[in-house]
Amino acid sequence: MPGGRLQHLPLPLFAAPLGLGGLGMAWREAARGLGAPGWVGEGLLLLASLLWLLLVGLHLARALRHPQALRADLNHPVRAAFAGAVTIGVMIVAGALTPYAPGLAADIWLVGVVGHLGMAVWTVRGLLGAPRQAAVLTPPLLIPLVGNILAPVIGVPLGFPVLNWMLFGIGASLWFMLQPLLLNRLILGPPLPGPLRPTLVIFLAPPAVGALALAALTGGFGPAPLACLGLALLVVAVMLTLVGEFARTAFAMSWWGWTFPSAAFAIAVQVAARSYPAPWQAPLLWLVLLAASGIVALVCVATLRHLVSGRLLQPEG
Repeated sequence: MPGGRLQHLPLPLFAAPLGLGGLGMAWREAARGLGAPGWVGEGLLLLASLLWLLLVGLHLARALRHPQALRADLNHPVRAAFAGAVTIGVMIVAGALTPYAPGLAADIWLVGVVGHLGMAVWTVRGLLGAPRQAAVLTPPLLIPLVGNILAPVIGVPLGFPVLNWMLFGIGASLWFMLQPLLLNRLILGPPLPGPLRPTLVIFLAPPAVGALALAALTGGFGPAPLACLGLALLVVAVMLTLVGEFARTAFAMSWWGWTFPSAAFAIAVQVAARSYPAPWQAPLLWLVLLAASGIVALVCVATLRHLVSGRLLQPEG
C-alpha cells in the first residue's frame, strides 16, 4: 500500500473483523444446532483474526508515518468511536481460539478486556471534558461504551465469573445511560447524516449480545435473556421497515454497522431456540443465519470494490 494513501486508511474498517468474527460465531453455533458445516464458522473466525492482525499492522505503520492522520481520527466525534472495535476484535480473536487453546484464549481475552475498559474510560472522559452538541451523539458511541457487554459471551467459558459479571454490569449500565440520549437526538434532531443512517442497526447489538451474555452468566436462556431478545426482535422489526432507505444509501464505512449486530442476533435466536425447541424453528433459524451471511457478503464485496478502485483510501468527504 503506497505510503501516501496509508494516511487515509479508515479507522472504522476495524468493524470488519467484528462482522466476520460475529458471523463465524453464528456459523459455529449453527454447526452445533443446525448441522451446518463446521469449517464455515472456523474459516470465518480465522479470516477475522487474520484481518484484525493485518489492520493492526497497517494502523501501526500509519501511526509511524502519518501520526497526524491517526490523531485526527481519534479526535473526531464519530470516527473515534470505532477505536473501540480494536479491543472488541481482541475478544473475537480469543473466542476463535477458545476451542483449540483455552489458556492462550484466556490471556488474549484479558488483554482485550483491559484494553476495552481503557477505551470506555477514555470515551467517558472525553464526553465529560467538554460540552457536546447533539449532532455528535451517534450510534457508533455504543461501540466503546457498551462493548463490555460482549465480554461474558466469550469470557464465561474461560472462567473469571466475578469479572464477567462486573463487565456485564459496566456495559449494561452504560447502555441504559447512553441509549436515551441517542434516541433523544434521533427523535428531536438534528437529523442523522445520510452516510451514518446505516449505523442505526448498531442499536440491535446491545440487546442481542446482552441476551447471550445473560444466558452465559446464568447458565440458561431464562426470563432476563428472553427480555433482551424481545427488545432485539423489536429492533429487527423496525430496521426491516428501513431496508429500502438503507438500500439507497451510497457505500460508506457505516455499512459495516450492519454486520456484527445481524450476526449477534443470528447467534441469539439459535441459543434461545436450543432452550425452547419447536419443529418449525429450523427454517427460520436458517433464514436469519443466511440473511446475516448475505449482509456480510454484500458489505465485503462493496468494500473490496472500493479498495480495488482506490476510493477506499481517499480523504473523507
